[in-house]
Amino acid sequence: MTNYPMAVETEVGAVARLLERADVETPVPTCPGWTIRDLVVHLGGTHRWATHIVATRAAERVPYRQVVTDPSPSDDLVAWLRSGAEDLLAALRAADPDAPVWTWGEDRHQRFWPRRMLHETIVHRADLEIALGLSPRIDPEHAVDGIDEFLANLPHARSIAPRLERLTASGEVVHLHATDVEGEWLVTLPPAGYAWSRGHGKGDAALRGPVSDLLLVVYGRRSPDTLAVFGDRELLERWITTTAL
Repeated sequence: MTNYPMAVETEVGAVARLLERADVETPVPTCPGWTIRDLVVHLGGTHRWATHIVATRAAERVPYRQVVTDPSPSDDLVAWLRSGAEDLLAALRAADPDAPVWTWGEDRHQRFWPRRMLHETIVHRADLEIALGLSPRIDPEHAVDGIDEFLANLPHARSIAPRLERLTASGEVVHLHATDVEGEWLVTLPPAGYAWSRGHGKGDAALRGPVSDLLLVVYGRRSPDTLAVFGDRELLERWITTTAL
């Protein structure tokens, strides 16, 4: 079972090391309009926002700007990121995972936040690596869990991705198949909303490849054309374009 705080700590360390040798004005192609500075300010701010929610056991959504102040241009961005992560890790480790708390996802308990912060940090570490011309690799266990978490939270993500309202179809099925670990997912697109499950089955569209790459495609960080696509390519591309967070 994943030790989420420990994994978050590892991922933050990876981001910090990359940042130490990066030009923060470098554009981030996977986050159009953002530079590396924007990416890190977003990640560090999200860590601080989650820290407040977890530490106070917030019962309602806390406005982001109520608790987060961006670093100034003169601040050491690496130190700022690490400082926020230290507070986050302390809050996550002190929290009762079964205690109720506000979340934007499916699970309304404190255990939502360590998992969410891991995958938030993993995806943005990948964004940073792509901006630096590197090829992201994600721990397979974390990638499998990341796809599970993404699919479980998707129906609840309309507040941050309004285009999900357009996620309608006629019962078509998208099949995701990891080729390097045990992991298969079936995503059904009914006339309103969607459903998902783990397991093998036939899809109208299918995507096969290493689970690290599957996660990056699901999040819109990599083109499905970098993997093996079968069946209805238009359906697969429409699902990815609509759902990528």
